[in-house]
Amino acid sequence: MKITDYILNEIKPISLKSSIKATKELFDNLPITHFAVVENNKLLGCFAEDDIHTIENTSEKLVAYTHLLNSFFADEKATVLELLKIFADNNTTIIPVLDKNKAYIGYYDLCDVLDVFSTSPFMIENSETVIIEKIENDYSMSEIAQIIESNSGKLLGLYISEKKDGIVQVTLKIVSEDINEVMHTFRRYDYKIISSHENDVYLEDLKNRSEYLQKYLEM
Repeated sequence: MKITDYILNEIKPISLKSSIKATKELFDNLPITHFAVVENNKLLGCFAEDDIHTIENTSEKLVAYTHLLNSFFADEKATVLELLKIFADNNTTIIPVLDKNKAYIGYYDLCDVLDVFSTSPFMIENSETVIIEKIENDYSMSEIAQIIESNSGKLLGLYISEKKDGIVQVTLKIVSEDINEVMHTFRRYDYKIISSHENDVYLEDLKNRSEYLQKYLEM
């Protein structure tokens, strides 16, 4: 199923002619954080529930509060990752969707998009999640893939999960019959393994050496 199959029209957009009272009631009765404002099939922006509830004069119309409109939307070709970024950046549970002519065609619901992402092969295929770390100027996506594939592994996907002070952490989803060999090769290429793994031969060896040294010093 394509992500565009999840474009909804169940909750109708509001207009600037709507009253504050009516809009507050809509927010109270519907589990959404924003309402899209549409005039002549064109998106004007979105009102946030938090902003609307701060307005005391409920008899006024929304047109008096256009300065509170939030400007965010997705076009119909947006990917799941792009949608997730829009949801996060705007702290919203819905995203208005526009077609190639910038006409409003509906909205995406956060729960639906999360369901699509959570059922993707990236998430559900049996795999190992490995987090590696290296100096930003020294790491290479092609090198990461080469290390995995040279150990008969398969890279399902990766993303930069943290970047700070010239150091990057990359989260990997790997299919491998011997993840220890993959991690060992990463270490040989000066990548630090941040994630913890059961039966990590390298860490077990370090632990055994440490215990042996401690016994030696106690003799």
